Amino acid sequence: MTSAFLLAQLGAYAAGRFAERIGELGLTPPLTGMLRAIAATPGMSQQELARHLGMPPSRLVAFLDDLEGRDLIERRQNPADRRLSALHVTEHGTGILRRIGGVGRAHDEDISAPLDPAEREQLAALLGRLAEHHGLTAGVHPGYRTVRH
Repeated sequence: MTSAFLLAQLGAYAAGRFAERIGELGLTPPLTGMLRAIAATPGMSQQELARHLGMPPSRLVAFLDDLEGRDLIERRQNPADRRLSALHVTEHGTGILRRIGGVGRAHDEDISAPLDPAEREQLAALLGRLAEHHGLTAGVHPGYRTVRH
């Protein structure tokens, strides 16, 4: 089997397992990634978030409405440009992010269970090099380009 096939096979398995795990929190992987991106850069605009995710801004709105309706984020008026909203994680959203972190750590532990710590580091470094070589944005799933709410 080729490396590319094994990466696709394991990627599909890992994505499915993560969706199941995060589903226990009532979230989907796209909502989780958006929440994490907003937390990483508080105050970004919807347009900036869409560019960061590589997603059409028109598709982003429904996701943000969903996150806001769950009290995970809030839109505030941008002090530098009153026409734009600044996105911020709420206190409730911060608590959910802590739980997401626990889910992510458990997921990573499960997926990489057969590897020792040095092998895990080596695998992460190699995969990071491959992702960088192919122009993938660090920490952003390429599926945002086509995801629908």
